Amino acid sequence: MMSKFLIPVAIAIISIIVGIVVGYAIRKNIWEKKAQNAQNDADHILTEAKARVDAAKAEVNAQKQAADAIKQSAQNTKKEKILEAQEQIQDYRQKVEDELNDKRDTIARDQNRLTQREDTLDHKNSLLKEKEDDLAKKDQQLENKQTELTTKLQKADELVEQTTQKLYEVAHLDKEQAQKLVLNQLSDQLVKERAEMISNSNQEVKAKADHYARKIIIDAIQSSSADTVAETTVSVVDLPNEEMKGRIIGREGRNIRSFEALTGVDLIIDDTPKVVTLSGFDAIRREIAKRAMERLIKDGRIHPARIEETVDKARKEVNDDIYEAGESALMELGIHKMNPELVKILGRLKYRTSYGQNVLGHSIEVAKLAGTMAAELGLNEKLAVRAGLLHDIGKAVDHDIEGSHVEIGVELTRKYHEPDVVVNAIAAHHGDVPKLSFIAELVVAADTISSARPGARSESLENYIRRLTDLEEIANRYEGVKQAYAIQAGREVRVMVEPDKISDDRITVLARDIRNQIEKELDYPGNIKITVIREKRAVTIAK
Repeated sequence: MMSKFLIPVAIAIISIIVGIVVGYAIRKNIWEKKAQNAQNDADHILTEAKARVDAAKAEVNAQKQAADAIKQSAQNTKKEKILEAQEQIQDYRQKVEDELNDKRDTIARDQNRLTQREDTLDHKNSLLKEKEDDLAKKDQQLENKQTELTTKLQKADELVEQTTQKLYEVAHLDKEQAQKLVLNQLSDQLVKERAEMISNSNQEVKAKADHYARKIIIDAIQSSSADTVAETTVSVVDLPNEEMKGRIIGREGRNIRSFEALTGVDLIIDDTPKVVTLSGFDAIRREIAKRAMERLIKDGRIHPARIEETVDKARKEVNDDIYEAGESALMELGIHKMNPELVKILGRLKYRTSYGQNVLGHSIEVAKLAGTMAAELGLNEKLAVRAGLLHDIGKAVDHDIEGSHVEIGVELTRKYHEPDVVVNAIAAHHGDVPKLSFIAELVVAADTISSARPGARSESLENYIRRLTDLEEIANRYEGVKQAYAIQAGREVRVMVEPDKISDDRITVLARDIRNQIEKELDYPGNIKITVIREKRAVTIAK
């Protein structure tokens, strides 16, 4: 019975256990599904959170980049404003410097004008004093002559009385006869004296007429010599605008000083609009200066180094033109063979004048005249042309070599093996040596014809150039002098010295010595300023 009862119980217990196990399994499965769903929800939430975090980071980065761009734009704007302010400051500073330079130039010009006026007044005062002294002397001479005349008249009256008495005593004549005889003698004597007075008066009038004629001619020459000198000693360069004058002058005048030192030409910048003037008696220097200035103005870069480079190029171009001028003269005259060095020297005559006459043109003219006359006389026409062309060759270098242009010409033609007939024609064309051929005579005649034609020459210009040449020659005598230039129409001599040979203390002594020598040797109007310049450069090249 007991076993029958236990079996159902066991079955019930087993059923319960199976139910419990099955319920647990079902519940576990449900729990696992819920856990899986919860895990999926958590992963979804994490994914969304991560995406939101990434989006937030991207937005922050974008905002940061925008802030950086704004900051960079602000910095760029700040730099632009600073640069703009600096440019405005630089422009204002340059404008102020230009105004100061203009004021300095105006003050310098006013000072020069005042100095010239003072010199003119001093000169006029000296002339007035000399005239007053002359008038005083003439008054004294007139008084002396009046006294002598009174004394002579008294003696004449006494002599007449004595003669009358002697005539009465010797001739035993009555009064009327004696008076008649005396009157006849006095008449003859008066006629003689009258003739002498008329003759003396005529001579005096002629002398005064010659004097006044010379004075009138001199006044005419002086009134026209200024135009002649200006035409031959001054070159004008046009400017694109007035601002270019300030650039040519440079800071504190350094450009103009460098240009004048390199060319030996006086650069004049005055109130004349849009032009600068180059003044110098040496036509070659003036031509070099003109070409260099035109090139600097066209280029626009004007500073001492550029000026030196441009002047060197202009000097080379002028040297080339000189050789071409010599060759053109040979081609024009049909001369086919001549030493190249002599051709170059001949071309220099293009920039040389003699009494206002261009020497190269004069030489070509003499050559043609001599050749024509030689052909008419049956002489060697080519040799006459050659002698006529070379007769003034010495004038091309007489500023650089001591001696007359005749001596220099003879030496040059002998050096370059010209025919003896040509050498003799050169030596004899001023009568220094005997003429050994008819060609020499023809060269002299042709030279006279070319020189004597109306308007060919102007003596005042030649004297003016000779005085400037003498000024430079005096300065160049001294040891240590590198270059000397006479500028401002001979009112200033600018002397460049070698800094290794002349010290700063020595330049003052040198200026005084040159001044004393000029005062001793030359006659000149007004004053001459002697400026000694000592400049030492240190140049190196970085590689």
